[in-house]
Amino acid sequence: MNDWRRFTDTERIAYFSMEIGLTTEIPTYSGGLGVLAGDTIKSAADMKLPMVAVTLLSRKGYFKQSFSKEGWQIEEPVQWDPEKMLELLPGKTLVTIEQRDVKVQAWLYRVKSPTSGELPVLFLDTDIPGNLPEDRKITDHLYGGDRAYRLKQEIVLGIGGARLLRVLGFQIRKYHLNEGHASLLTLELLNRHRRPVEDTWDERASWDTHKVQEKCVFTTHTPVEAGHDRFDYDLVEKVLGPIIPYPLLKELGGQNELNMTMLALNLSHYVNGVAKKHGEVSQALFPGFEIHSITNGVHPFTWTSPYLMSLFDSYLPGWANEPELLVRIDLIPDEELWEAHLGAKAYLFQYINEVLDGVQLDPDILTIGFARRATAYKRANMIFTDPEKLLEIGDGKIQLVYAGKAHPNDDHGKRMIQEIREQASFFGDRLKIVYLPNYNIDVASRLIPGVDIWLNNPLRPLEASGTSGMKAALNGVPNFSVLDGWWIEGHIENVTGWSIGPPPTEVSTDVSTSDEDVRDLYKKLEEVIVPLYYQDKKGWIQVMKSAIGKNAYYFNTHVMMRRYVTEAYLR
Repeated sequence: MNDWRRFTDTERIAYFSMEIGLTTEIPTYSGGLGVLAGDTIKSAADMKLPMVAVTLLSRKGYFKQSFSKEGWQIEEPVQWDPEKMLELLPGKTLVTIEQRDVKVQAWLYRVKSPTSGELPVLFLDTDIPGNLPEDRKITDHLYGGDRAYRLKQEIVLGIGGARLLRVLGFQIRKYHLNEGHASLLTLELLNRHRRPVEDTWDERASWDTHKVQEKCVFTTHTPVEAGHDRFDYDLVEKVLGPIIPYPLLKELGGQNELNMTMLALNLSHYVNGVAKKHGEVSQALFPGFEIHSITNGVHPFTWTSPYLMSLFDSYLPGWANEPELLVRIDLIPDEELWEAHLGAKAYLFQYINEVLDGVQLDPDILTIGFARRATAYKRANMIFTDPEKLLEIGDGKIQLVYAGKAHPNDDHGKRMIQEIREQASFFGDRLKIVYLPNYNIDVASRLIPGVDIWLNNPLRPLEASGTSGMKAALNGVPNFSVLDGWWIEGHIENVTGWSIGPPPTEVSTDVSTSDEDVRDLYKKLEEVIVPLYYQDKKGWIQVMKSAIGKNAYYFNTHVMMRRYVTEAYLR
């Protein structure tokens, strides 16, 4: 099939991301970063934007999650067959790893939109005859292995990806680095734009950083210091070798170690965080750089429940490609919106019954959903701080549905999952708690629309954005969240949902508000949320409508991509 060459006819934005989540069947993502990348690409296809995406193949996926009898997370490789889903493109390139040549090839997946837009996604792969056995495994595991393995992956993504685009004939207008994993592509561009100055390789004047800056856009996603990839220069010298002079590399990427975020910051003309608050936090984290903010979004068509989709189609035709039409949500009768929600709830409960061997939840009970990566700062177990108080509030009135994976090396996250599963035994039938295994795109599309309220209580200000809450709002599920990430922008108390804890004034984690957060969570559950749900259905439906009409119309990847085009790509 040579028709892929038509993708090379126009100048494109090259969107680089270590992980991309498009479908459950292509398990090349772990969570929010990858799903956001997938939603970004789908909206770009809807809007017919000239883009090409580049990522790693991750032949063994992230991992499949199950639990032992003791409730401890078990990880297994995800077996999938790229040959059945993707097409292998002709042409290969070489990258140098540990002073040897490693071949890299690309598989093509076409993201097709109902608008007739089509966007190519390239999955990079080193499992090629001729490569050493250890090199063939570089693109096996997403976020697996040690620091050397991660650096090798980032060489393949950044340098290999940039080289393959050129080999395949793509014309690139801008390079968009989705997080710092792809930062090494800037070094490849530096080599391309090197000025001849007396043929002296290490002469600073010969390296045109401005040309590279003009080409690069960088989105940083994590306000957590530890979330920025760093590599010791001894490791860099061993694995990467002398791609540019080391004095220049240290000037651009940090004197003591190679900081991939710093490298991207220094070699991009436009840098942004993923919410207004995250932009401020990133500015404090990296003083001296101008950091903008473009708030994340979600892809409307992907994340709307089939039950609400048919309702939107009837009353708001065109909403999927013009999500701003959702401001007209009041055109939909209350009883029809509620019936659609009950359909989504029944669909979730049927899934729970099938997956958890007959566990049954009551559709009449207020159901709280919580699903995200299981890591300490997300505080998934915060609601259980005072079990007796929670039981007093929720006895027969609340049930909880959890999901989420802990990183294989995160024992604290695994212990938190185990604790939540133990709480299910403690509360029993008085307050039912279920933990769904193997959270992925498919599970999320059932879980999020099927709960009544979406709980989010991370340690502030560590929630960069929080796109799961946007998916909830799209389905008329109000948010109950600390004021961090996108919720600072989307929150109107008692209108679009409810806040937890004090106003968002911090830009560091030096101040803890945990006690205040817990008190406020219990107080609002007891005095506002539970009474509203059971005693004022019309009032509850009005909050559902506000979540759609005041949140979902704006917090979507169509709005986000329009901003990237006008504020970043066309600059």
